[in-house]
Amino acid sequence: MGIEGRHLWKFVGLAGVVGVAATGALTVRAERKRRAYSPDEVRSQLHARFAQATTAAASERPTVDLTPVRPSLRQRLSHLRRR
Repeated sequence: MGIEGRHLWKFVGLAGVVGVAATGALTVRAERKRRAYSPDEVRSQLHARFAQATTAAASERPTVDLTPVRPSLRQRLSHLRRR
């Protein structure tokens, strides 16, 4: 009374169909939720996220003092040769 190969493949196919249907249902639900916002609400949320991201990026950005770097001997000789 074991499972034959063709029955196993039928079960795998049925599981795939159920998975696709569940994914479609979740996608439709997310789309419905997304469309529930008015354009002004979406715009205000985007502006709020942008303001939050820029303040976080500005506070995390370290300041680096740049010091002039003297060219190496090879670079100086190469520059002299090109003149």
